[in-house]
Amino acid sequence: MRTTTALPVVVIGAGPIGLAAASQLLQRGLEPLVLESGDSAGSAVREWGHVRLFSTWSEVVDPTAEKLLAPTGWVRPDGAGYPSGAEWAERYLQPLAGALGDRVRYGVRVSGVSRAGRDRVVDADREAQPFTVHVTGSGGAEERITARAVIDASGTWSTPSPLGGDGLPALGERAAADRIAYRVPDLADPTVRARYAGKRTAVIGSGASAFTALAYLAELAADAPGTHAVWILRRGISGSTFGGGDADQLPARGALGLRAKAAVEAGHASAVTGFRTSAVERDGERLVLIGEDGTRLEPVDGIIGLTGLRPDLSFVDELRLGLDERLQAPAALASLIDPNVHSCGTVYPHGVKELSHPEAGFYLVGMKSYGRAPTFLAMTGYEQVRSIAAALAGDHEAAERVELTLPETGVCGGAGLFDEAPAATDGGGCCSAPSTLRIGSAAPVAVAAGGC
Repeated sequence: MRTTTALPVVVIGAGPIGLAAASQLLQRGLEPLVLESGDSAGSAVREWGHVRLFSTWSEVVDPTAEKLLAPTGWVRPDGAGYPSGAEWAERYLQPLAGALGDRVRYGVRVSGVSRAGRDRVVDADREAQPFTVHVTGSGGAEERITARAVIDASGTWSTPSPLGGDGLPALGERAAADRIAYRVPDLADPTVRARYAGKRTAVIGSGASAFTALAYLAELAADAPGTHAVWILRRGISGSTFGGGDADQLPARGALGLRAKAAVEAGHASAVTGFRTSAVERDGERLVLIGEDGTRLEPVDGIIGLTGLRPDLSFVDELRLGLDERLQAPAALASLIDPNVHSCGTVYPHGVKELSHPEAGFYLVGMKSYGRAPTFLAMTGYEQVRSIAAALAGDHEAAERVELTLPETGVCGGAGLFDEAPAATDGGGCCSAPSTLRIGSAAPVAVAAGGC
């Protein structure tokens, strides 16, 4: 039997949850090794650095990570402020990665995870074998890393859902890729701004990201006449479509839905309900969306598809995972996060029990643990990795203990809350938060994107 206790715990991803996992493991006397495909901490977060989180600094700094940062002279930002993605990365994630030192490796992409000498079919002596993690460096060099356990915190940012109402790319979607974006646009960038100013843009989705895009385009319309959003929803508009509003205990999150509602009421956006995209056709320099029932919409200049994110499970295919067949989340967790029932604040805090798989020692955490559900908060991820680290260290009492209370959204349940393919929050995770963003001389607008 091979001894695995001296081996590191591999953490995939140097985002907020991955770095928190490393901090928790280190506090427990376990050696983490964080593998990050980007060239800096929070590389996915930086891609939506222009938007602000739903939650304040006090809610997005992991307490154990803060203890690790303290000896470095790190100064905690004002807890009442709302960080942007860029601020979160620069003022917290990168210093935290620095405190972890050479336990964080950049520019390495995980291509596979398995049991050493065992594919997913083999039973014999399986759990006694360490994990083998196959990685590829930036220069193409391949390497195998042996680990006692693996925590996958790689998020879902790299795999946005397609436009098709059936979960597959719509006909013509790939061919029209030059006019389709799958992220909330940064309208402070002159090149991006020019793409939407004075143009007619379809926004597909009904979650926080879609609200953000509608708010952005509504503000742009004040400076650029002719700017208009066509908001496409797979269901109708109901009382819960715009979120919890004033009832949300995360006020910034509630305000975002109200901003989107205001954009519609002011005529900056028109809603098309009950529309499920089947095809995208070119009409000269414009695009035409065609529904499953054959309905053809008026041409648009471009499309912003915000129909959700989904986990990339290709590199863990040789592991025995117990996943829910709908959400692609751990089976024991799926009923707690069903987006038809739950929102960010109505998900019961959970840990190692709900996140365990038939493959002992492997865990999906953070946004990736939620599969296709869009309701993740950073503080939920911090609780996940606290529990897992305790379990790996043999402290089962601490692993089973709940140490988190989540804020309510004011919009629990209701079939109108999300589309069947909900717009997930962007950026590796978490429900995001509006703050104010000034573009040109226009009044500030509430914005959001992944974060927590």
